[in-house]
Amino acid sequence: MAADELAAFRERWKQELTSKKEQLRLICSPSHSWDVPGQSGQRDLKTSYFEDLKNHNNGSPPKQEEHGCTDEEEQVRGRGAGGAGEAAAESEDQPEYVSIARSLLDGRTSPLMERIQEERTRRKRQYQCMSSVRSASLQQLQPQRKAKKEGKLLDQLIQDLNEVNDIPFFDIELPYELALKIFQYLDCTELGRCAQVSRAWRVLAEDCVLWFKMCTREGYHQDASVSDSLCWKSTLRDCRNSARTVCSNWKNRVGSISQLQFELGKVLCDVSSCDNFVLAGYTSGDVRLWDTLHWDSPASYLKTNSLSANTDPRPHASHVQVNSSVAAAAFEDGCVDLWSTETGGEPIHHYQSPGRIQALALSPDSPVLGSAAGCDIRLDCADDRGYWRMLCHAQLPKIVNQTSLVLVPGRRQQSPLAALAAGEAVYLLDPQEDEPRTLHSVYAHPVTCLDASDSNVAFGVKRTGWAMHDGGNKIHIYSLETGKPVVYVGNSPGDFTCINLRYSPPHLLVCGNKDRRVRVFDLRSGSSVASLYAHHLGVTSVQTDDWKIVSGGGEGLVCVWEMRMGAKLWEMHNRHPVRHVCFNSSTLVTANIPDDKSPRGACITDDDLTAHRRHRGVICHYSFSEDALLKDHILPICRSDYTGSYGYNYNISLAVPYDRLSGFHPSY
Repeated sequence: MAADELAAFRERWKQELTSKKEQLRLICSPSHSWDVPGQSGQRDLKTSYFEDLKNHNNGSPPKQEEHGCTDEEEQVRGRGAGGAGEAAAESEDQPEYVSIARSLLDGRTSPLMERIQEERTRRKRQYQCMSSVRSASLQQLQPQRKAKKEGKLLDQLIQDLNEVNDIPFFDIELPYELALKIFQYLDCTELGRCAQVSRAWRVLAEDCVLWFKMCTREGYHQDASVSDSLCWKSTLRDCRNSARTVCSNWKNRVGSISQLQFELGKVLCDVSSCDNFVLAGYTSGDVRLWDTLHWDSPASYLKTNSLSANTDPRPHASHVQVNSSVAAAAFEDGCVDLWSTETGGEPIHHYQSPGRIQALALSPDSPVLGSAAGCDIRLDCADDRGYWRMLCHAQLPKIVNQTSLVLVPGRRQQSPLAALAAGEAVYLLDPQEDEPRTLHSVYAHPVTCLDASDSNVAFGVKRTGWAMHDGGNKIHIYSLETGKPVVYVGNSPGDFTCINLRYSPPHLLVCGNKDRRVRVFDLRSGSSVASLYAHHLGVTSVQTDDWKIVSGGGEGLVCVWEMRMGAKLWEMHNRHPVRHVCFNSSTLVTANIPDDKSPRGACITDDDLTAHRRHRGVICHYSFSEDALLKDHILPICRSDYTGSYGYNYNISLAVPYDRLSGFHPSY
């Protein structure tokens, strides 16, 4: 059977070689055909042979060809003669792969291999036609041998260009969702480079989902959704420009200052701030709440409980705490009141402690309140319906240190956890445990300051006696998960007076010391990042972020430092020690609180402005935002008509030096 097929093959091959039909077909095709002379004849012979062989095997007679050109050739010729110009212009203006890429971006992720094959075949015919025309012209100008050589080089060049212009596999085979998954690991610069590759990559690189995720990763619009902005790329650009402007305002002290209003007969006792709220307690027993977003509006007076209100004289508001939802105050008689920052007015929760409150703490992100009166510790929490109740009560062997009670943040879905210091011991109070757990205790080594983050707790230890030969006073950092020490930092002869771990960048800790220095430590290596000689009466409060440090001293000086260079950017001074420093990206709140709450030799209850200014204390709010110089942010003294007596002792060095006088007359 194989021999018969071989003989039939040879016979048909001889007939096709001598057939006049192939000669007529070649004569019928024009000189500018799509096929190269010599190659097209061989290709058509082979195609005809395989079609005849297929028909022979199937038992059907071979397909008869008419004399002259075939339908396909007529179609090609008509396309080359009549519509060659329009088709060529259309193919040049908009190639086929562009429509394929657009269809992929619209969600159709099929390979479309047939259309790709057609595109490649069309291009192959096109460069074959070009090569034949150019080879013919070269044959007329140069010898035959040289023309063939250059024709081969040109064919190779055109073929390489067609391979480069082929549709990439990434645009055809990969679905749009997977492409976004890959692109989300690129940064802003890399996305910009990818957008220059092709139109398809540009659509991917400018997708709103990518820029929304990048915006949230950098800390902008954390509570927003993808549908909140039409172009998150522009939104991120605006946020970065605004951040650079705010940073420049911080460095150059460009902005506005406002001193929160006070009244005669009141000496400042304690200040707390969170987000846009500032809470202050006074010796008169009054508690005032400000919303710094509208600081020019009158502050809210929070009503005290009936027991403290009817006492004469009224007890001091010794401790205050505030977060985004509630405000708390502890009085000298042991009463603790809790208000809502939205409604104000009457307290929503009240309880009486057996003794004077030593420390008061409020969780920054959950409705949990902790208080320490002597050796008694109490935690109160709000339930799902908003009703407050006592969560746990414990008693320690020693009295809790002043302001050494901290509620661990980031435990909204877990049980509350409190860290507190009593004498030389540090305890962890968990409502799910029966007794407070001892974290650290060394005899005759008292704890001087304490702070906690969501994973660690840090406290300063004062060493005495033989322990001073081991490097002096140190700061101990313990892990809340394991209860074991992580690292020891610091080597100072002075006592550590303040620590800020909660609001510091990751792996950084900033602290102040009585030796007049502000120090920043890297918790990963235990080494010092910065050591600044800041305040000659000791450091009383401090906070840092990724590039600046703000510190307050006992002499009343507030200093802003650049961390990398260790240079002081600017400073501001007020009377009394700086007991509170808190800032965010664009605002700064400082409080100078007097140590003597009952000054002698002057009656500040009378209308004595000089005595009152000397003893009252002050709260300053600094704004470095882009709109800080607008009319609504100018100090009241710069907009007053000088008819009132409240506009004195303002530090207007940062305000706009323009006054608006009512009744102004040109003759003046």
